[in-house]
Parts: sequence; structure tokens; C-alpha cells
Amino acid sequence: MSNLIIKAGAPGKDGLVAAVSKESAGWNYVGFEVYQLQAGELLSRSSEGNEICLVLLAGKADVKVDGIVFSGIGERMSVFEDVAPYAVYVPAGAHYEVTALTELELAACLAPGTGKYSPRLIAPSDAVAENRGVGSMSRRVVNILPEQSEAESLLVVEVRTGGGNWSSYPPHKHDQDNLPAESYLEETYYHRVNPAHGFVVQRVYNDDRSLDETMAVADRSIVLVPEGYHPVSAPPGYDSYYLNVMAGPVRTWVFHNDPDHEWLFGAQQQPDRQE
Repeated sequence: MSNLIIKAGAPGKDGLVAAVSKESAGWNYVGFEVYQLQAGELLSRSSEGNEICLVLLAGKADVKVDGIVFSGIGERMSVFEDVAPYAVYVPAGAHYEVTALTELELAACLAPGTGKYSPRLIAPSDAVAENRGVGSMSRRVVNILPEQSEAESLLVVEVRTGGGNWSSYPPHKHDQDNLPAESYLEETYYHRVNPAHGFVVQRVYNDDRSLDETMAVADRSIVLVPEGYHPVSAPPGYDSYYLNVMAGPVRTWVFHNDPDHEWLFGAQQQPDRQE
């Protein structure tokens, strides 16, 4: 299996099923964790030197951050429902507790922080949802923690793509700290597939092809994007969901298109500004 793929396993301590740390990925900014909790189970953690965006992927929970309680949050029971998620922003240096009220799939998106901002609820009404692309390049994008929202490092977005369609496409990259032309952002993808026995295809490649991997990605898998372009294809009959986490030295998303495929932006007749 590619060293860019981490597949979720059975729940371990605190319900952890998959994790990426800065150390395990060999980079400097992005961490990502997925938890599977049963009703009544409690996750209690410290954010330490990271700001965290807790995303309730599916299920309902009570969330407490340094004594501030967000009760009974969560609405959708599957990431494939056409409903934006609830999320909670946790500043660096805070302690948080998540009590599952139903079966709960929870993502913790991490990046370096100093505690500059306060804890807050990110409700579905706070997220900006958009349809992107046309034809077989169309997908549904939900901006959970975009540039316009307060955070120190994190950018968080989710994408649903129907079977037979492509997303993160036409291919783009953001691996150069070269503003205003391009920003450096590390990135993880957390993939879900419906039906779950299917797969999606993701290619991660750079300009000189020193990195060039094409992967069949199973349900509940994390893909690391340390550099390069990173398009995703959902085979016919299998819908794709993924949660993207990005972070880098400057909290801005400025991408560079693969010049071989940039003509497709004209073909789809609209600028593509999201994953």
C-alpha cells in the first residue's frame, strides 16, 4: 500500500480509528484524527500547542471547551446527507470534552496555534455551501473553516462528489511558499465512499514526477498530500465524500494549476476556487 494512505482501523483508546501527526507525516503543520464513539462515550483531550476544528462528521454530541458547553449539536447521521456539519473551534491551550449522544464519527483537524481566538460553535448556517464545476467535474463544496473565518492556521472544507465525477479537478497544487503567486499548504484528505465497499481513485504527482502515485482509496482512509497536484475520481455507482485539512506558514489558499490541464477551466466556463 502507498505510504500516502492511512486506513482506519478498529477503535482504539478513546475511540481513535486513524491519526496523522506532524511527526508521522514528516511535515510541519497539519495533524488529523478520526474517532468513532458510541452513545455515552466520552473523549477528553487537551489541544496543547494546536488549534483544533472538531467536525461532527455524523451523529450528535455535547461538546465542552474550557467550561463553555455546546449542547446537543449535530444533525446529520451520514456524511452523504445534503446537510452541512456542526463543528467546534478549539483554541490552542484549551481542554475539550466530547460526549457522544448517538453513535458519533468525529474528526479533529489540528494545526499550530497560540490561543489567539476563543472557542466557538460553527453551525451549518455558518458554512458556505457551493456547487462547483460542471458536468463530470461537478461537486458540492462546504466551507467549514475558510480564510474568511477566524483561525490561526487551519483551513477546513468538505466535498461530496457524485459517482462518475471528478473533483479537486482540474488538477492544482499549493506547495510553494511564493506569495502572491502560490501558497504552501500541507493537506490531508479523509475519504468516505458510498456504498462503503467501493473505492475512489486519487493521484498525487508533482511537476518533475519524482512524486507520482495513483491510488485506489478505500472507505475511511486518509490520503496525505505533501506536495503536488491531487485530483480525485469517483467511479460510476460510488459517491465520494472527503474532508480536507490544510495549513501552512500563511493562512491563505493560493493555488497553481497544472498547465497541461488548465484549458479545462475554460471548458467548464467558471473559475474553480475550491477543492
